[in-house]
Amino acid sequence: MPCLETTCRTARAPSRRKTGVQFRVAGSRGVLYNEELNGKLRYKKTIAKMGRHLGLLTVLAGFWCGSAWGQAAAGSQPQTTQAEAKTQATEKAKPDPKTYVIGPEDVLFVAVWREPELSGDRAVRPDGKISLQLIGEVQAAGLTPEQLGANVAEGLSKYMTRPEVTVSVQQVNSKKYFISGEVLRPGAYPLLNPTTVLQALVNAGGFRDFANTKKIIILRGDKRFKFNYKDVIKGKNMEQNILLENGDQIIIP
Repeated sequence: MPCLETTCRTARAPSRRKTGVQFRVAGSRGVLYNEELNGKLRYKKTIAKMGRHLGLLTVLAGFWCGSAWGQAAAGSQPQTTQAEAKTQATEKAKPDPKTYVIGPEDVLFVAVWREPELSGDRAVRPDGKISLQLIGEVQAAGLTPEQLGANVAEGLSKYMTRPEVTVSVQQVNSKKYFISGEVLRPGAYPLLNPTTVLQALVNAGGFRDFANTKKIIILRGDKRFKFNYKDVIKGKNMEQNILLENGDQIIIP
């Protein structure tokens, strides 16, 4: 029976029309489709290569890794404390073996050539002596390292032929001076070599902002010495720049 136009409609497939436009953006390639289905317009974007996104992710990952590494490296760098700075300053200056006079509690290193069992660190006892194999006790306090080395070599010559002995000061504990007040690194300093007041102030790292550099005082027992830093650095009254002695105290108001 034939369908009436008013009552029946022929089933039709939905109309579909597609147009494509090629495009390329920053290393990515794809096709942008305009697809019209049953009168409705929708967009479909197909990316063939993800070069753009991968490139962006690579840059971000590299930036993050670089920042993390930089922070780790910065965090791993040691920060110099006052004690470390003082130790570094001490290590730069070694006692002169010809002029330094050994005292009690100093730590020495006695090196006997080709005799490692006779070599090693030796602490000077309060009585001023050290103990060595073969020769026993040896007087050390009051001698320079060179003089002590010669005495040790003489004592060992009874047991070996022409011994070669070298004595060096590893740690100075018998001679110190003290700095207090408005300096960056106050404290006790070993008196390794002949040291002037000006050199001691340099070892202490310089002055703080409100230091009175014209009225520095050096205490030596019951004696007081005045030191005007500004005059000395200008070459005036250089007699103020005295050599320090064991136990001297430098006060910077």
